[in-house]
Amino acid sequence: MATHAGEAPMDKAPGNTEHPAAAGWTVFAAILMIFVGIMVIFEGASAIAKDTVFVNTPRYVYAFNLTGWGIVHLILGIVIALAGVALFTGAVWARIVGITLAGLSMIANFIWLPHYPLWAIVIIALDAFIIWALCVSSKNLVGD
Repeated sequence: MATHAGEAPMDKAPGNTEHPAAAGWTVFAAILMIFVGIMVIFEGASAIAKDTVFVNTPRYVYAFNLTGWGIVHLILGIVIALAGVALFTGAVWARIVGITLAGLSMIANFIWLPHYPLWAIVIIALDAFIIWALCVSSKNLVGD
């Protein structure tokens, strides 16, 4: 395909080009979301099975049933993993959903802190990194 000097190629619109680093952060966030989703699914399944690895703290402010939280984590994990797969399409809606779900996961794991503190802190940190990566990549959509 021949173009004149100074013209944009015919297959790319001038405002729709995405910086390669932005695409890389989106792919990395997608992989992390799938990983976090799978880990949250395992966390939920373990809580539903009433595994002995979890601690019940009766005097914690956020006192919830372990089985109920297991179901919440199981559903949230499935949705997070599916949103991670949707990020591979590069759609803006997938980034918005990813940021929203990572925020919800942070809140759920904050409330999960009394049951398994180390695991919850690791997932919160990964969720924060996912939000950062998706926000950095979406900045390039509106222009540099």
